[in-house]
Amino acid sequence: MTFNIMTVGQRGRLTHEACLFAATLRHNAPGWDGRLIVAEPQPGDRWSDDPRIPAGPQRDLLESLGAEIVPFESRHFGSYYPNGNKIEGLVTLPDGPFMFFDTDTVITSDISTLDIDFSRPAASMKREGTWPEIEIYGPGYNDIWGVLHARRGGRLADTLDLNWPDEYWQRYLYFNAGWFFGQHPDAFRRAFLDAALMIRDDPPDEVACQVLDPWLDQAALPLAIHELGGGRPGDKGGIDDGLLDGSHSFHYRFLPLMYATAPDHVITAVQAATAPNPVKKVLKDYEPFKRFLYQPKGGKARALFDRSDLPRKEQAIRNRLKREGLWLR
Repeated sequence: MTFNIMTVGQRGRLTHEACLFAATLRHNAPGWDGRLIVAEPQPGDRWSDDPRIPAGPQRDLLESLGAEIVPFESRHFGSYYPNGNKIEGLVTLPDGPFMFFDTDTVITSDISTLDIDFSRPAASMKREGTWPEIEIYGPGYNDIWGVLHARRGGRLADTLDLNWPDEYWQRYLYFNAGWFFGQHPDAFRRAFLDAALMIRDDPPDEVACQVLDPWLDQAALPLAIHELGGGRPGDKGGIDDGLLDGSHSFHYRFLPLMYATAPDHVITAVQAATAPNPVKKVLKDYEPFKRFLYQPKGGKARALFDRSDLPRKEQAIRNRLKREGLWLR
C-alpha cells in the first residue's frame, strides 16, 4: 500500500524529534515506499523568530533518510499556536492517501503492511477527557458537541459511542491529534482548518468560555473527521484499533515517558533504529536523546515502573521521574 507521510519540522526540539521519527520509520518500515514530507513553517508576521530547521547535521540526516523538507506559510496560526502547523502544513502534501504523525512518535513495525481504508479517516484514541471542560451550571457534552457538529453539517447522534453513559466524555467523538489520516490532504486541510477557525473566531455560545490552548486542534479534529465520513478506529474509521498507538507506532511525547511506559517491543525497535553510527552521531547532540537512548537514564527510568501495573494518572509517573532526576524535555 502506497501512501505519503507528513510530520512537522521546526527549529528546536521538533527538529531532533523529526530525526528520530525518520530513523525509526526507515529502519522499522522497510516496505513503506511513500514520500516522507517534513512540513517546515517559514518566517513571517505570525512568527516571533525564524522557525525553519537550521542548516547542519540534523537537516542533513533528515535528507539522508529520504525526508523532503517542504516549506509552507503560516497564514492563520504561528508562534501563538504552533499546534496549528499540523493543519496548515497539510498543504505540503501531494494529492493521494496520507498519514500525519506528530514528531514525538516512533514507528515500531512495518506500516506498509496495515490494511487502511483512507476514504474513512480516523485519528488517535490515545487521549484523556481534556476538552471540553464541563462547568457545574454550564452546558454539557451533548450541548457543546451537538452545536459544533451542527455548525459543520453533522449530526451528534451519528458520532456517539453508546457503550458509554450519557454526558460521559468517552461517549463523544474525541481524538488525540498525534496521528490522523485521510484520502485527500487538501480536502482534509480545508475541513480541519474551517472547523478550527470556526471554534476560534466564531464560537457558538456553548463554547465561548472554553479554553482552546492547547486543545483547539483536538476540538476541531472530530468535526473534520465526521464531516469527511470517518470515525473511531475499529468503528467507522478505516483502520483497526490497536495498530497505531499499539503494534506499529508509539506516541511518546517525552522520552522519559516512553522508557517508563512503553511495551518492550517499542524500546527494542527504537534501540535498533538509533544504533547505526550516522544516526547516533546526530541524535546524541540532543541532551534528552543522549541521556536516554545512549546513556543509562533510559534503563533507570524503565526499572522504576511495572508496565503491567502503571499508575492510572500520568502525573504520578512524571512526579516519580522528577524525584529520581530522570525528567528531561
